[in-house]
Amino acid sequence: MDKINLQRITSVLKFIVLLLVSVASMNAQLPQISPEQRQAILDYQLNLQRANQLIPAMEAMTKYLLSLPDFQDRLQKAMKMTPAERLAQLENDPKAMAIVKQNGLTARDYVVGAPALRMALMVAQGAPAGPYIIASPANVAFAKANLAELKPKMDAADGIRSRK
Repeated sequence: MDKINLQRITSVLKFIVLLLVSVASMNAQLPQISPEQRQAILDYQLNLQRANQLIPAMEAMTKYLLSLPDFQDRLQKAMKMTPAERLAQLENDPKAMAIVKQNGLTARDYVVGAPALRMALMVAQGAPAGPYIIASPANVAFAKANLAELKPKMDAADGIRSRK
């Protein structure tokens, strides 16, 4: 992996962590999760098959977004979009939709399922649920029960090498 791609991956990972695990001082700068989005994440039911579809889709989507010259602008704009706008943006991007379909997902599965999976895994690993980390008890139980299998896959998808 060349230095530019590594820098981009590092930048995106920092951005994701900042978005999902910000402390109270950052709360005013973070986008509000709408009641509809919150409910959609809570209602989304994870299972092993779906997780194994979402993780490679997330990895491919990250690589695709990193390949775009304006990826940071896109991420900042996406933070300000409503769930419906993010869904429409995904549906109107042929390359992004190809990634979603290749992994047996719908656009809605990706837009709701990816954060549902990521946040359930975060809570399963000890992150406190709160206004920016939402996970249903069923999804947390699923994540805890499958953490040994899913965490290495998620880490690999995020470009994190495990230390042994």
